[in-house]
Amino acid sequence: MPNPMPTDLLPQDAAPPIFTEYPATAKQAAGLVDGQVTDVMTMYFTDKIMITITQNGRLAQWLQVPLGSSNPGRADHFLPSGSADESLLPMPHLTASTLLGGSAPDRETIGQLYAVQIASAIALKNPEEQRPVVIGLGLARLDTSRERFFDIIDIVTQCL
Repeated sequence: MPNPMPTDLLPQDAAPPIFTEYPATAKQAAGLVDGQVTDVMTMYFTDKIMITITQNGRLAQWLQVPLGSSNPGRADHFLPSGSADESLLPMPHLTASTLLGGSAPDRETIGQLYAVQIASAIALKNPEEQRPVVIGLGLARLDTSRERFFDIIDIVTQCL
């Protein structure tokens, strides 16, 4: 990218400005879930991790899951045991709260399930992670099938 500021306008002892990319790292993935294109984007900000999951370009619900332990002395109690069966379960100390949307109880419950599962995947990948996870969810239809759930989680884990 060319430097937009002419160097002849700078003082003789000043270095030319350095232009850097936006400081948030972003990753994207897409896949088909029940014939529906599902787009996932993860942005790692310095204070939060934001993940959006969209179908048909919509976002209907926002949730947040704090990763930091409310009782630091008990944090080691929640580390994964390493069992393959247990690694599929969300961590018991994580709690999702709905920020926007989710006015229907079924939609709120499904959203919280996705949010806690995604936050667990982040905590398993990096046990030192303390930033809250903010999740934007926009599924075309409410579906509680296990296959659909794991297909969406699989796309999300590609972005972590």
